[in-house]
Amino acid sequence: MAADLDEAAGTLLAVWEAARERTTSRLSGAQLRAVMVVEQYDGINLRRLATLTDMLLSSASRLCDRLVAAGMLEREPGRYDRREISLHLTPTATRLLAELRADRRHRLDRILAGMSAEGRAALLRGMREFDEAARQGEAVVADGWPVLQPSGERIGEPGEAAPGETPPGGEPPVARTA
Repeated sequence: MAADLDEAAGTLLAVWEAARERTTSRLSGAQLRAVMVVEQYDGINLRRLATLTDMLLSSASRLCDRLVAAGMLEREPGRYDRREISLHLTPTATRLLAELRADRRHRLDRILAGMSAEGRAALLRGMREFDEAARQGEAVVADGWPVLQPSGERIGEPGEAAPGETPPGGEPPVARTA
């Protein structure tokens, strides 16, 4: 089953890669990953970004230098420790990610239009079940990579609860975000 899914997922990955190439041609894969992590964890510090992207701290620092120079990230002194730097997306980066998602969705719409209504419904049902199983079966971070939501919704990380879950030692949230 895993091999069949891997083969079938090739088209989906090709759609995502084509959208990335068209929309974010001025960013490398590592830069795009970093921008997406900063989107999910607004105000993240450099050390945590390096951990979540599986980079050395020095490499993550150079990557952020390039993203700041490209107008994608802003650095800000930390709220509690001014020696710590918080990273935030610029409006340019936010627009770029929105364009990337719009392009991906457009490409997916064209492919989905060629499927039957039953096939589309089954695919959506299966993907939702797959997503739920992945969230329940493992920590939200797998192999050091955060699970990225297409909406930019923050999911969590080791030691934190995912949306709708009770944080370790904490009170359950009032409502789950969709």
